[in-house]
Amino acid sequence: MKLLGIDVGGSGIKGGIVDTEKGKMVSERFRIPTPQPSKPKKVAKTIKKIIDHFEWEDIVGCALPVVVDRNGISKTYGNIHKKWLGYDIKSRLEDTCGLPFKLLNDADAAGTAEMTFGAGKEKQGLVAMITIGTGLGSGVFYNGTLVPNIELGRIFHTNGEPIEFYAASSAKEREDLSMKKWSKRFDFFLRHVDRIISPDLFIIGGGISKKFEKFKDQLTVSVPVVVAKTRNNAGIIGAAMAAEQEAHQ
Repeated sequence: MKLLGIDVGGSGIKGGIVDTEKGKMVSERFRIPTPQPSKPKKVAKTIKKIIDHFEWEDIVGCALPVVVDRNGISKTYGNIHKKWLGYDIKSRLEDTCGLPFKLLNDADAAGTAEMTFGAGKEKQGLVAMITIGTGLGSGVFYNGTLVPNIELGRIFHTNGEPIEFYAASSAKEREDLSMKKWSKRFDFFLRHVDRIISPDLFIIGGGISKKFEKFKDQLTVSVPVVVAKTRNNAGIIGAAMAAEQEAHQ
């Protein structure tokens, strides 16, 4: 089945048509910068531009950088505008775009793609997919089944702020950190997560995962760490997969 997946991030909104049986993009990825300020109405209008670009007229899978409940209500706002908190984003998107939507957390979407087609395929036990970008997203799976909306990047750091403000790749850019200094922060995060949930495997994705060879030696966490195979398209692929499941219900 071929479906449109859209991945909303703090800096960019990207979409593409996905063959959900193969877990592969069958179109070019189309990206538009996330509007600033990133209020729900502006984001919805940007998503409509992506839908119009593909001339799409079916259900849309959309991955969001928030916790979203089963009714399509945003329960957090993380690295996006605070107006998202408690917002009925499903109704806003469907009213703006005139199409049905299936919504899920962006890291849950990326993890779903990776557990089905990537490094997590057939992996048992507790697997944590970590997406490194503007924030630190996390998708947690037990014996291949998603445990939704586990926001490990929102764990408080010792300074009282969410740890993603300290260890995401946006912190590296904002503070002009060397790869070595940043990777020590990321290692601190992984070790903290290990103490809390004791995963059997970490899978890391996001843009900076392409540079894994440059920072893997700085990671001291005892849990195996591997790079996502679906890379930056994972959120799009996972969103399309979620839309397929919704369409078949």
